[in-house]
Amino acid sequence: MDNLAIARVLAEIGDLLEIKNENPFKIRAYRTASETVAHHPEGLAAMSPADRLALPGVGKDLAARIAELIDTGTAAYHQELLQEFPPTILDLLHLPGVGPKTVALLYHQLGVRTLDDLESAAREGRLRALKGMGAKKEALILRSLEDRTQVAGRRLSAEAHDTAAALVGWLREHAEGAAVAPVGSLRRGCETCGDIDILAAGAPRSLMDAFTSYRLVERVIAHGETKSSVRVWGGFQADLRLVPASSTGAALQYFTGSKAHNIALRDRAISRGLKLNEYGLFRIDTGDLVAGETEEGIYEALGLPFIPPELRENRGELAAAEAGALPALIQLQDLRGDLHMHTTASDGRADAWTMARSARDAGLEYVAITDHSRALAMANGLDEHRALEHARHVRSLNGREHLDGMTLLAGIECDILPDGRLDLADDCLAGLDFVIASVHSTLQQDEAQMTDRLLRAIACPWVDAIAHPTGRLILRREPSRANMERVFEAAAAHGVAIEINSQTDRLDVDDILARRARDRGVALLVDSDAHSPAALGNIRWGITTARRGWLQAGDVLNTRPLEAFRASLRRNRH
Repeated sequence: MDNLAIARVLAEIGDLLEIKNENPFKIRAYRTASETVAHHPEGLAAMSPADRLALPGVGKDLAARIAELIDTGTAAYHQELLQEFPPTILDLLHLPGVGPKTVALLYHQLGVRTLDDLESAAREGRLRALKGMGAKKEALILRSLEDRTQVAGRRLSAEAHDTAAALVGWLREHAEGAAVAPVGSLRRGCETCGDIDILAAGAPRSLMDAFTSYRLVERVIAHGETKSSVRVWGGFQADLRLVPASSTGAALQYFTGSKAHNIALRDRAISRGLKLNEYGLFRIDTGDLVAGETEEGIYEALGLPFIPPELRENRGELAAAEAGALPALIQLQDLRGDLHMHTTASDGRADAWTMARSARDAGLEYVAITDHSRALAMANGLDEHRALEHARHVRSLNGREHLDGMTLLAGIECDILPDGRLDLADDCLAGLDFVIASVHSTLQQDEAQMTDRLLRAIACPWVDAIAHPTGRLILRREPSRANMERVFEAAAAHGVAIEINSQTDRLDVDDILARRARDRGVALLVDSDAHSPAALGNIRWGITTARRGWLQAGDVLNTRPLEAFRASLRRNRH
């Protein structure tokens, strides 16, 4: 079991204890341990019991719970708590704006057990009668319920990836020589996915038994000879399909999708007297097999170069392939720097030296330390004095032991206030190496207000980039209503970069906006926005978004060597 899976169980225990009105210290202990585990750079499953016990906030009892999770995939204490409440109670906790205290209030005062119960209570006006709720909170809950309906059954692909990777590893152990791989939206790099689709080509039928007996399977939905479905721990449905080895490429292409891409490819095959399905590419008149063993062979037989999975959305990729104009997509190893990360100076979990060392070990050459500005008081944001003092400290680390080959830039993530002013004075921003500006509050402004707010920030001569411009949280919060065409036009005119934020629930800007920004002459950044060394690895998801946006290495500023990157910043072009 990976760290995030362990952390989720510990956090869930903390939530259930709060609903029970248990000892606050006990609740806090589980939540603290959850945070520690989630951000620990080393997999706890590979650590010795003594090393786990030495983790901050992990005592003897918690270490035992963690060991039980690693060994069995479940924890008896967690299951006991779940049995004290209806199983639907956790659905309430997943709603934005509904925390454990609210769930406890709803459960004990109104008997709310399900999302349907909650919706009925809200529509009947019963929530506002509860102490501490009110009409505004009631309206917020109704909005969250409506948003949930629109994204029902979808999960973050980063979460699904961890579950899929463990399951694929298990299947490969039981089918040596077979090609086992995730397909569907997960392989295309979509930001969310529904079911986890796995393809096994050239595997024995016995693999189905291994699949349904996987230790994290909670329920077998269907068990067949060539297709089986299970529900695994964490709420995912996983489907496994078996095909002959001779159909490996055709099945990979077919089950990867997208549906629109497949229809376009199938129509292309028909126009050439061919039939394409999951078993191969065949001549319509004779039934002879033309291609099927490799994906490259399928595309080649249709007169096309291989089209990367990330581009298979029927957004012009077939025409570009036919014209020889497919982009050479950016790769993770193209990145030389990461320009957005946080340290213990604000709300990060490691100091600047540790973050820089971890980034260097990951192969980067430079980073910008960009702690929050003062408007984010809950994140211990920096005022002008602290920002400049922190900048001096960050610069002093250059050349320090174990940081050879790494350069630290002194930066800030400066809040854009509701009226478009920057949170820190110009002379402070001018004294830094890099400024990335962002919106964190009053996200409900109308289009004119939010657009003007971003345009005013872009006009500031000391703003180098705009971070997570739409403010969306995938599956939880809709993008703000800014006119992004005007934002991109201004960014291109002023030489301000637009960020692809790699936090797995942001990926902001998304793939469509990233491509649109590139087409309008905007330079982009792919940043981690990491708050811990472990979170630096999330930058892979930003790269996936960039690839889905048709971006090449040259479109992304932080693929450039340090001096070329610094020269590209507006502050250094005067």
